[in-house]
Amino acid sequence: MNQAVFEQTAAGRPRGLNRRQRTLLLTGLAGSLLLAVVLAGSLSGNDSIATHLNSRYLVPSMSHPFGTDWLGRDMLMRTVKGLTLSIGVGVMAAAASALIALVLGLAAATLGRTADFIITWLVDLCLGMPHLVILILIAFALGGGVKGVVTGVALTHWPSLTRVIRAEVMQVRSAEFVQVSRRLGRSRWWVASRHILPHVLPQLFVGFILLFPHAILHEAAITFLGFGLSPHQPAIGIILSESMRQLSTGMWWLAFFPGLCLLIIVRAFDIVGENLRLLFDPYSSQE
Repeated sequence: MNQAVFEQTAAGRPRGLNRRQRTLLLTGLAGSLLLAVVLAGSLSGNDSIATHLNSRYLVPSMSHPFGTDWLGRDMLMRTVKGLTLSIGVGVMAAAASALIALVLGLAAATLGRTADFIITWLVDLCLGMPHLVILILIAFALGGGVKGVVTGVALTHWPSLTRVIRAEVMQVRSAEFVQVSRRLGRSRWWVASRHILPHVLPQLFVGFILLFPHAILHEAAITFLGFGLSPHQPAIGIILSESMRQLSTGMWWLAFFPGLCLLIIVRAFDIVGENLRLLFDPYSSQE
């Protein structure tokens, strides 16, 4: 211990954080930001975004940091509620997409060559098609709303994660302990649930987190285009779509702050996912 203290103070200042400590710190900060946004949006009532016609088009100030819109609604609270709604939609869509990827990845790696060929062909087919166009078509066919957006995102974002899970399962499948279980007469379901699935769960969880940025951005995109959430909901896509009509009149804050906050939240999810991937990576987790 004395040697550690000496190394820490030899240069007259504390030693820097290692990669694992920096990763945990960044993950904690990004997770705290996301949690704060969700709590603020969930705990605030509808009165916080009520209309006040005598406070229309107020510029950003101490009382209204993000200004107000054409109905006198506080843009800060509208943005927070819109981000909370987007995060909720992203959670449902990413969870559904990750579940599809898990089932197809396990099936491709364990059910034989025919199943592997069909699923691999589906993955290549979906990756070769533009996500946004297919998402809009699915959301439009289902009538938009939360159901249409969640279904569209879930059905268009599983291919990449399916490839990762398939590769992980095929690697674990050739391990010695799995081969021993098969020689002992264990069924495919027993081997998959007891040996393969526990090794796949870290990759599945990281993939689930990394699907969030894509789900949130695509939800905002199709809502902005008018194929997503209802105009009566304080979604970020609705806020940005409404603000486009006011930019030419100098109301820059109506689009600037919601767009900036959306990018910050997306980046926070990306940081959490990438750092968790580093923590679960056996080659970098101990650095």
